[in-house]
Amino acid sequence: MSKRIVNKEHLIYVSTLPCFITRAGFMSCKGPIQVHHLLKPSDGKRGWGLKAGDDQVIPLCMFHHAQLHTKFGNEIKFLAKYGFKETAAQEYAKQLWDKKSAEWDQDESDLPF
Repeated sequence: MSKRIVNKEHLIYVSTLPCFITRAGFMSCKGPIQVHHLLKPSDGKRGWGLKAGDDQVIPLCMFHHAQLHTKFGNEIKFLAKYGFKETAAQEYAKQLWDKKSAEWDQDESDLPF
C-alpha cells in the first residue's frame, strides 16, 4: 500500500485559489479559503481514520466547506446542488496537483549544477 501524499507547499498553493464553487458561476463566497481533502478521492485511498492525500484537495470558502460537511455530508450531493458532475472535484484536484507537480519538476531541472 502506498503512503498518503503529504505536501504542505501544495496546500498553501491551493489555499490561494478562489473557491471551487465560483467555477460554476457563483460569485458569492463567504469567508477565507480552506483546503478541502476530498471525501471520495480519485485514488480510492480513503476510509475510517484515513484522510485523502494532499494531492486530493480543492479550495472551498469557509461557507461552502461548512455547507458540504454539515448540510450535505458528501461531495456528490454537494456538487449536484451547484450543477457539477459527480467527478468534477476529483478532476479539478488532479489538475491542480499535476500543474504544481510539473512546476516542481521544472524547478529541479533548472538548477545550475
